[in-house]
Amino acid sequence: MGTATLKKGKEKILQSKHPWIFSGAIDKIDDVKQNGETVIIKSFDGAELALGAVSVHSQIAVRVWSFNSDEKIDKIFFENRIKTAIALREKIIDQNSTNVYRLINSENDLLPGLIVDVYNKYLVCQFLSAGAVFWKKEIVGILSELLKPKCIFERSDSESLVKEKLEKNVGVLLGEEPPKLIEVKENNLKFFVNIKSGHKTGFYIDQRDNRKLLREFVKDKSVLNCFCYTGGFSLYAKSAEASHLTNIDSSSEALTLIAKNFELNNYSIDNVENIEGDVFKLLRKFRDENRKFDVIILDPPKFAESVSQVTKAARGYKDINLLAMKLLNRGGFLFTFSCSGHISQELFRKIVDDAAIDSGRIVKIIRQLTQSSDHPVLSSFPEGLYLKGFICEIY
Repeated sequence: MGTATLKKGKEKILQSKHPWIFSGAIDKIDDVKQNGETVIIKSFDGAELALGAVSVHSQIAVRVWSFNSDEKIDKIFFENRIKTAIALREKIIDQNSTNVYRLINSENDLLPGLIVDVYNKYLVCQFLSAGAVFWKKEIVGILSELLKPKCIFERSDSESLVKEKLEKNVGVLLGEEPPKLIEVKENNLKFFVNIKSGHKTGFYIDQRDNRKLLREFVKDKSVLNCFCYTGGFSLYAKSAEASHLTNIDSSSEALTLIAKNFELNNYSIDNVENIEGDVFKLLRKFRDENRKFDVIILDPPKFAESVSQVTKAARGYKDINLLAMKLLNRGGFLFTFSCSGHISQELFRKIVDDAAIDSGRIVKIIRQLTQSSDHPVLSSFPEGLYLKGFICEIY
């Protein structure tokens, strides 16, 4: 087995139980024959500290599998980790009402680089690190044995793979070819999902708890859902008797799927307005027309893919939040989110606060929001908390 020897004093990284070791903390890597294979992580003086997957092209040189250097990294190891993840979801997901959820949340389930999402009887996997790719065959076999899905579909198409110098892969790993649209249910609402080419792995599973919460705020209200995608928040608003819905997305395909999702749930599309276009431009248009809403949802895609994009992203977040605050009726509510990992919770709060000042409105933050409970955050891995949100009351 190969070894990764840390520079003097860098063993403190492992004492904190953070699963990443950056290349700058590594003194040398020896006897590695294949990218992603398991290495023993040693201190500068030779003490064996942990086991991890080496990534020869990444700034994250090693991702830790186990902080116990005596543990064996094999099929049994992965089977035990996957069983632990399954057991947690059995506790927190009511599978009678919901059959779409995150089963494995990478580092936060102690399986760095591995994402597994459940869509009814289909599994969608992302292998986003050299170690996850190295063990792909074994992981797929274990998932098949434990869950017996109709299909295990790979969506390893994230841009993060480029940084790792890993190949993007999309397609069936096991089982039958999935249909273009799969029907799933979330809190007894039905959705069509495209796991082959939809956003992320097909659906924004991480917003499930926040979509449910929205129901408390929309009865008899006019709702504007920006960056609406296939209408997750919109369907929940309709189920809670919102009086009027306006959906905005740049994708005509997503808007078409909203109509199908409404039909799937036997909901009328009367008083539902679907607009294809640029949210930034349309919010300005609504402002100029003095159009008002009771509830606005801002759930944009990731604005910052890297640290270098944070400043520009912050301007974008402030812009849409400022416009939304001006469009809300007195006593209205703003649900605002950022899924950019490089935008910290503190920075996002500052952006919202600055937008409130410039809007001239009185803004009360009444609740902080985050990702659904099936997206746990490892206490030693704060990077796992990527979705930040607030509910604001506007006067």
